[in-house]
Amino acid sequence: MRAPIEWRQVRVIAAKELRDRIRNRWVLAVALIFALFALAIAYFGASQQGEVGFRSIDVTVASLVSLVTYLVPLIALILGYDAIVGERERGSLELMLSMPITRFEILLGKYVGLAAALTSATLLGFGAGLLPLAGELSANDAYHYAGFVGSAILMGLAFLSISVLVSVVALDRVRASGVAIGLWFFFVLIFDLLLMGALVLSQGNLNSTSFAALMMLNPADVFRLLNMFSSEQVRDMYGLATVMPDRLTDPAVLAGIMLGWIVVPFLIANWRLSCQQR
Repeated sequence: MRAPIEWRQVRVIAAKELRDRIRNRWVLAVALIFALFALAIAYFGASQQGEVGFRSIDVTVASLVSLVTYLVPLIALILGYDAIVGERERGSLELMLSMPITRFEILLGKYVGLAAALTSATLLGFGAGLLPLAGELSANDAYHYAGFVGSAILMGLAFLSISVLVSVVALDRVRASGVAIGLWFFFVLIFDLLLMGALVLSQGNLNSTSFAALMMLNPADVFRLLNMFSSEQVRDMYGLATVMPDRLTDPAVLAGIMLGWIVVPFLIANWRLSCQQR
């Protein structure tokens, strides 16, 4: 019978992880990157059409979605790839396990601390990025932008779960970093190319339901869809709106799928870490 979780132990580890990221200015650096990109895109996102200045929150979000799809997964994967394997290489994992603490509490504490750092950086960055434009935003604009930031956090947490799983499975930090970068290339760059190739090779036999189901296998695509169907103007800017089943255009369903991407890799990581005990 598994012993009850000691939440104090989890909080101590999570607080240490968050303090480390604040002390080495990781949170500040990432927040600054997000803020600069958000402000630049809000002002110059329409420069290709010969316009400069804030146009609308829909156009800003549509431009930010493309950027965030590349940036947030990379930051999340780099953040978590050495969470466990790094402790194992330094010998500190065995030291922690010699104390009255379980592997699950260590893993959960690590994840919560890293998630808090990533969430703080995202909120601070994207919040500060549009602060100069606050006077131009309506209440509906603010709600729409908050939904975008929330979906970006969910995607970051999903890739952080994947990264922690890599850290548990990897034999050393070098291999963990290589796998993390490889997964970024796969999910962000290669997956959609393979999906489009499958659609072409099927010669139209891949129906919309199957196509949509395959998209759910990539948290970056789930993030895109969450923001694609957040407003009529953003939906019209993408071509996939006509091939998605209605049930997969519901933001609540898409958010639930993203939560699955957060929970399932973490549970697999916990199972693998528990197996290493034997």
